[in-house]
Amino acid sequence: MFDTHLLRTLVEFAERGTVVRAAQVLGYTPSAVSQQLAALTKQAGTPLTRHVGRGLVLTPAGTALAASAVEVLDAVERAHVAVSQRAPQVQGSVNLAVFQSAALALLPGALDILDQRAPELRVHVTQVEPEQALKDTWARDYDVVVAEEYPHHRAPLYRGLVREDLGKDTIHLCTSHTGIAAHATSVADCADFAWVMEPAGTASRHYAEQACRTAGFEPDVRYETSDLQAHLALVESGHAVALMTSLLIHASGPRVRMVDPSHNGTNAGERAQRTVFAAMRESSTGEAGIGVLLTALRESAKSVESGRSLV
Repeated sequence: MFDTHLLRTLVEFAERGTVVRAAQVLGYTPSAVSQQLAALTKQAGTPLTRHVGRGLVLTPAGTALAASAVEVLDAVERAHVAVSQRAPQVQGSVNLAVFQSAALALLPGALDILDQRAPELRVHVTQVEPEQALKDTWARDYDVVVAEEYPHHRAPLYRGLVREDLGKDTIHLCTSHTGIAAHATSVADCADFAWVMEPAGTASRHYAEQACRTAGFEPDVRYETSDLQAHLALVESGHAVALMTSLLIHASGPRVRMVDPSHNGTNAGERAQRTVFAAMRESSTGEAGIGVLLTALRESAKSVESGRSLV
């Protein structure tokens, strides 16, 4: 009989690739992860890992067990769902991953709803970039993730994850209210201005760069940061222009000038929008705590929508 906690460690090791990275995710020391892998090897009765240089890699038996362990952990999760649905009140804990603008705009309202409907439920929230959060939710580090999907940029797909759209979030060209940028009416008008964008590799950065290239120029990305409040400060002060979303502007107030409806001057009348969605493992669907959290996020999104930030 395999210990499910040890199986979880094996799955994390298989996904992360090193003992150190698995330990970081699990909150253990590398030594503890190595000991757990050794204990699971003893239960299996055959080597699950082997040394290559100074590191460990899975043997064929370890790879096969890791794949089967995912199914075992799914079954255990479904058993927890069945029990939670019969509990007299919603309790326990839910781990939520969320990106910054959703944390600012959707999270406070959702937590207010949970305080009223499920006061015994503990929600642990971590701000994580959406693409990493989706992967980590698949790997069971989080129960629910609030993520984003930009136009022409498909969010990563993981087998066993299901999603529910929370709404559409309009993307605006943003400038200061004063200075030469205040006269810009399209992305093309901003070819000679400094830009602030998120780091390379993020969906928002890819979208913003493509919008500029479609408008006929390579953006001068003078400021690069994942802190969206810093984006707002740089735009508000006139040091940069940016493409920002309604959720962020809704949460922070009308500090910047927004240009609608087109960014490149060629698609007049069209509105650029990203999709904001929640995702979770299919095996956890129906768990009481996750269900009430999803309802709270849904209602918070509707409340924001009434303010026309989500459409």
